[in-house]
Amino acid sequence: MKDFFRVVDIGEVLALRPGFGRLGTETVALSGAFGRVLAKDAVSAGDVPPFSRTTVDGWAVAAASTFGAGETNPSLLKIAGEVGMAEIPAFALARGEAARIPTGGCLPKGADAAVMLEHAEAVDGDFIEVYRSVAPGTHVIMKGDDVAAGEAAVPAGTRLRPQELAVLAAVGAARVEVFRKPVAGIVSTGDEIVPADRTPGPGQIRDMNASALSGQVAAAGGLPRSFGIVPDDGDALHAVMRDALASCDTVLVSGGSSVGARDFTVETILRFPGAEILVHGVAISPGKPTILAKIDGKAVWGLPGHVVSAMVVFEVMVRPFIESLAGLSRPRPRPPVSARLAMNAPSVSGRTDFVRVRLAAGQGGGLDALPLFGKSGEIRTMTAADGLVRIERDDEGLAAGTLVDVFLME
Repeated sequence: MKDFFRVVDIGEVLALRPGFGRLGTETVALSGAFGRVLAKDAVSAGDVPPFSRTTVDGWAVAAASTFGAGETNPSLLKIAGEVGMAEIPAFALARGEAARIPTGGCLPKGADAAVMLEHAEAVDGDFIEVYRSVAPGTHVIMKGDDVAAGEAAVPAGTRLRPQELAVLAAVGAARVEVFRKPVAGIVSTGDEIVPADRTPGPGQIRDMNASALSGQVAAAGGLPRSFGIVPDDGDALHAVMRDALASCDTVLVSGGSSVGARDFTVETILRFPGAEILVHGVAISPGKPTILAKIDGKAVWGLPGHVVSAMVVFEVMVRPFIESLAGLSRPRPRPPVSARLAMNAPSVSGRTDFVRVRLAAGQGGGLDALPLFGKSGEIRTMTAADGLVRIERDDEGLAAGTLVDVFLME
């Protein structure tokens, strides 16, 4: 029986990411840039906003004119004019003056704040009374407050969310340079595996891994490409992997990674000229028999055949590699949720354990994390789970009542 190579820690695997570089870039319309990773700083040619403007309907004022104003002691201000939308006021405000202004209107010179409409009342056509004082900057956005001219409005390496798209639109970036989406080839192996649309025969099961991994690749910002099911045959796997490597940026081979007489993924990988096995065996549960190889500069993963193990390994290790290929300057921040463990979660020292948990409302107003124990082939533990709790390598488990971080799964 073949032995695992040196079993490594998760951190050692993740440290290998820089060795695979980043993908090339392409220019896309802003309307199609959601979820992409910016390849160059988006530098603003001008200030955003380009003029100082109000955020409320009301009165533009010099804030000092309202100091001390209250319900019983209003400030009396002279009406100096009115600002229309999309116009630059031709007048300036002196202290003791105000100008009627709509939301988004351009502040007249001399104004540094706005009084809400409901906090002032017209005395006649010439004066208003202000019943609440305002400080400089109240209810206004000053020129360049969002982005100053010459500033990087959105830095390279940022995954573009709706809020970044809004900023890019504000600086006039109608087209942006982004990293290509990584294409991940997905190969399922095993004589016992049949496609989802086929009725399994005796001793056969439908392929769950290809569907699960395709969804995870897409959630990580990649493009999944299925290469179907390959029987337990080294020549057949080599041919499919050759095709996948020719058209994809990374390849995920599901099954055939553990120690056994019919496990041929390592042997098949080594048939490629210059292939290098970087990892075969990770101190993780589930998912110990994980392979990471490099062929022609591309990452080739050998994932466990059991669907839960494959999904956990992807979430913990493969996803950061895909995000790095996609150009992210750092792994996408995914803050954990704090919860209290509802029951004991045993583990074995010497490996990092990832326990599936379901979140529920706790008695004290917080959240409880209910461990979902099951075998690595039972997908129901994943469908019922909200996230994963990490038990560190040197721990032998966590006791009920322990406050834990739950890493949510998409």
